[in-house]
Amino acid sequence: MLKITNVTKTFNPGTITEKKALLGIDLTLEDGDFVTVIGGNGAGKSTLLNLIAGVHSCDTGKIELNGINMTNMPEYRRAKYLGRVFQDPMLGTAANMEIEENLAMAFRRGKTRSLAWGIKNSERNLYYEKLELLGLGLEKRMHSKVGLLSGGQRQALTLLMSTLQKPDLLLLDEHTAALDPKTASRVLELTKKFIEEDHLTAFMVTHNMMHAIEYGNRLIMMMNGKIVYDVRGEEKKNLKVDDLLAKFGAAGEMNDRMMLESKAF
Repeated sequence: MLKITNVTKTFNPGTITEKKALLGIDLTLEDGDFVTVIGGNGAGKSTLLNLIAGVHSCDTGKIELNGINMTNMPEYRRAKYLGRVFQDPMLGTAANMEIEENLAMAFRRGKTRSLAWGIKNSERNLYYEKLELLGLGLEKRMHSKVGLLSGGQRQALTLLMSTLQKPDLLLLDEHTAALDPKTASRVLELTKKFIEEDHLTAFMVTHNMMHAIEYGNRLIMMMNGKIVYDVRGEEKKNLKVDDLLAKFGAAGEMNDRMMLESKAF
């Protein structure tokens, strides 16, 4: 599904602010993998996600998705293969457009465009059914402007939009970090539901150790631009927060945010 080979990335090379963000990353995701990625600030996890998305380019190495070499492919051309939910709930939706218009944009992503914009009744029925799954009552507000929604409602809508076309790879960049605990829990359960029902391959970056352990079939730990721990299956199911704390502590990578989030639930 996703194959990353010897990928490196350095920001501001040759300057006093030089930062070696990724150091020879090798990673393969199988079809249907739901991978959670944990790491401290500056570990390289968000940089890796942004390289996959095409926000940044690799210095060296190769990124392939379903056999397609995307290493030098611009970000806009990757859009038809990828779904993405950002940390900021305000991103990923158009605030001045209606809920159904946002869904229509997502539904038509990667398809041949025409001059016709009108939303067909069959489409509207589909959007209604999908919005009902969120359990937030948004199916009764399809003509409301997205800017009137709460952060949690917008994030749930963004998640729905990102999975509407069943992307080859779903990228989740700390997508519940800005939400209150109750809303974060709801969005995570929806994330799990959509991934399992549509058999999606997903890559979820998080600071929250409990979330990293609870969700997905595979966990990756990153430190200083490298993957230092990769666990899956039964071994992952048996992991405890204390196990991860010990690994971070041994490497001197623990920070206040991670300590707080490891005890948040």
